[in-house]
Amino acid sequence: MIYPIVIYGDPILHKKAVNIDESYPELDKLIEGMYSTMYKASGIGLAAPQIGKSIRLFVVDASPIAEDDEENTQLKDFKKVFINAEIIEESEEEWKFEEGCLSIPGIREHVERPEKIRIRYQDEKFNSYIEEFDGIAARIIQHEYDHIEGILFIEHLSAFKRSLLKGKLTAMSKGEVDANYPVKRPAAKKKS
Repeated sequence: MIYPIVIYGDPILHKKAVNIDESYPELDKLIEGMYSTMYKASGIGLAAPQIGKSIRLFVVDASPIAEDDEENTQLKDFKKVFINAEIIEESEEEWKFEEGCLSIPGIREHVERPEKIRIRYQDEKFNSYIEEFDGIAARIIQHEYDHIEGILFIEHLSAFKRSLLKGKLTAMSKGEVDANYPVKRPAAKKKS
């Protein structure tokens, strides 16, 4: 199933998501649908809030980066499901890299993030892990992790950069979106 991707302006994107457990209904189908949706939109990560579900779940698959960049061959098999994730440690070293977001189509900006992270999470079978990631893998995880925390990548930009994007973001929040994948535009605000 391909889900429409929730676009900037929808309040669910700013809501902190809740944990789930093994009783979550049809989790396998949801995860399969999230991967299908992510691939349809040419993404490398997708969080449940981006499809309108405020739960702590995100999926990643960085293999397209490995195919395009010989320096990142370690990402060839970086396909994972993260459930109930919690970043428990971040390095002090940070680096900038250009990011985009399926919920904010057409906007790409350089974002500074920690180089390395340590994260606690569960997989789709609810096996628990604590792992360390660095480089692009850490960045992808941090971007998707922000989604389950109710944070968008543009919130990491300076106030000046955000002010330059204000017009585009306002138009997007009013439903003016150009994307080559199914989207769920923000609901129009009713006039009182």
